[in-house]
Parts: sequence; C-alpha cells; structure tokens
Amino acid sequence: MLRAVKYWFPVALSMGFIFWMSSGTFSYDNTSRFIVPGIHFLFPEMQQTDVELLHGLIRKAGHVTEYFILSYLLFRAFRGQSTKRWSLRWAISAAAVSAVYAFSDEFHQYFVSTRTASFIDVGIDVAGGIIAQIVIACRQLVVCSRSYSRR
Repeated sequence: MLRAVKYWFPVALSMGFIFWMSSGTFSYDNTSRFIVPGIHFLFPEMQQTDVELLHGLIRKAGHVTEYFILSYLLFRAFRGQSTKRWSLRWAISAAAVSAVYAFSDEFHQYFVSTRTASFIDVGIDVAGGIIAQIVIACRQLVVCSRSYSRR
C-alpha cells in the first residue's frame, strides 16, 4: 500500500494541479493581469501584438510543462519497484494516460465559462507527454552506452 502511495500520489497531485489550472482562475484574461505587466517590465518597447503573442506562448509552454511532468510521473509510477530502467510498455502507457487526461482536461474546460476547449491544446498537451517519454528514453540510452563503454 505504501509503495502505491509513493508512486501514484505524485501522479494524483499532478492531475489535481492540472485540473486547478484549468479553472477560471487561470483563464487568458486572468493570467494577462500578471504576465503582461511582467512582459512590459522586461521589454518596455515591445509592441502590444508581440506582447499578446508572447503571453500566449508562455501559456502554451505551461501546457507542455504540465503534461511533461505528468507523463514523467506516470512512467515512474508504471515502473514502480522494477529493477528494469525502461520499458516501451511503460513509456506508451504513460504517454497514453497523459493524452487521455489532456482530452478530459479540455472537456472540463468546455464547461468553464471563462475557458475554451481546444483540440490544439490537446495536441500541445500530448506533445508535452511524448517529449517526456523521449527524454526518458534518451537518458536510458546514454546510461546504457556509458555502462557498455566501461566494459
């Protein structure tokens, strides 16, 4: 039981955080109250259209980051106590669960009056999950090649 909590509780926290970020509190209009003044402070000469573009890019980077972390935590949970470092099954499972959660997240946003559901956001979220699995696989390849070259 304690092992399950160790691996799955962080996944649940990540999902809860994503759900919270999908609330009206983090709508475009609300985040613009913080992000836009920060952009103006850092880049006082930037045109308003560029400020809005950068604000949007920052928000999309948040999507990638959230789902990168979720996918990483899912991989960790699927691996559990295994002595194996990597498995294609774990990677695909983690990416698939994070993709399903991305769809459910956008479905949730459909019912939040200050948010909009978007298949583009689902794609960005899924990309974050896939990038996490690529990073994990690449790290595993590096670890394997190091241990092989030491022989």
